[in-house]
Amino acid sequence: MPAEDLPETFHVTTDEQLRAVSNLTRHRIMAVLRFEPATITQIAEQLGLAKGSSSYHVRLLERAGLVKVVRTRKVRGVTERYYAMAARAIVLPDPGEGGPDVLMRQAVADLEAAPVDGERHVRMAHLRLTGEQFAELGARLEALADEYQELSDPSLPDVSLAFALFRPAPREQAGGRSK
Repeated sequence: MPAEDLPETFHVTTDEQLRAVSNLTRHRIMAVLRFEPATITQIAEQLGLAKGSSSYHVRLLERAGLVKVVRTRKVRGVTERYYAMAARAIVLPDPGEGGPDVLMRQAVADLEAAPVDGERHVRMAHLRLTGEQFAELGARLEALADEYQELSDPSLPDVSLAFALFRPAPREQAGGRSK
């Protein structure tokens, strides 16, 4: 199935779907399938997994509706299945107060697993912004990410971009007052 035939978004709404995307191995499998369909063997080779492990994780993603078989072919009497993402983007539910942010945890795990000698740009900035500035910065970051996503070429190596713009919870001082 060509990428242009894919639905724009898939909203994760069930516990089964959330468990499926919360696993780092399955997150990495979805990253492999982001640009083009792949077989269990191809997924296993790209991620350095055993084929059985790859198959197990892909089946869980398929059962949750996050990936699907987009074509098959016979190879020496065996049906080879090509899997692809079920949509161009997976939308996760808001983690809610105190809940784990699956997306950010996976981004941090990917960053930690990235080669130390590889090129990377990592920065954290603490800002003080008005509500309007906050909204504008969020919109600009999303637009920039969308712009570069349109430029993505499946033949090039993966590059991951994660950003989080948020207002942290107030820190309590001894005596119960906020800083």
